[in-house]
Amino acid sequence: MHIHISPRHIQLTAAIHAHVADKVAHLEEYTDSILAAHVVLLFDEHRSKKKDYQVKIHLALPGPDLHAEDAEDDLYSAIDLAVKKLVQQLRKRKTKVQEKAKHKVKVAKEVERHGYRR
Repeated sequence: MHIHISPRHIQLTAAIHAHVADKVAHLEEYTDSILAAHVVLLFDEHRSKKKDYQVKIHLALPGPDLHAEDAEDDLYSAIDLAVKKLVQQLRKRKTKVQEKAKHKVKVAKEVERHGYRR
């Protein structure tokens, strides 16, 4: 998987880069089909509610792509929460694929047993 990090108004340090790369690489535990990830790190001191750091993550996958974003007062927690949202989306996607496959098998067995489709 290719990971592209775009910092906006933030100095991209080795620690931030390593944290982002580590968190995004763990997403491959949920699916092997991730083609690329684009992470945008934004700092805006004029945001309301003191959530200065904003993280946007875009995952390129076969089929519909996944997006997640979060804003927090700490950059690392914003990264963690955005990745957590993507994990939830990947789990939901995997469940949908599995349920669809089960349904197809069930329909095929019923057609075989009765000779027609209900």
